[in-house]
Amino acid sequence: MQPKIAAQIAKKVLALNVDPLPADSKELIGYPGYYRVDSGEYRSVYRFNADEDLVEIILVGKRNDDEVYKKLEHLF
Repeated sequence: MQPKIAAQIAKKVLALNVDPLPADSKELIGYPGYYRVDSGEYRSVYRFNADEDLVEIILVGKRNDDEVYKKLEHLF
């Protein structure tokens, strides 16, 4: 991954500490408490626990070929 792209993703992920449910986030169907945000060609999947005010990044991958969702299925 190019450093510029990695920095763009890191900026988006770090912003989740301030606002864990930004307007451009979407909850994943079939995965309650799991959300996604996009950063250019990449998608970050994360879990937000409101009770603990905790954001956990689960995975990051390209968003154009469903790679992220295939990886997510393997985690469950």
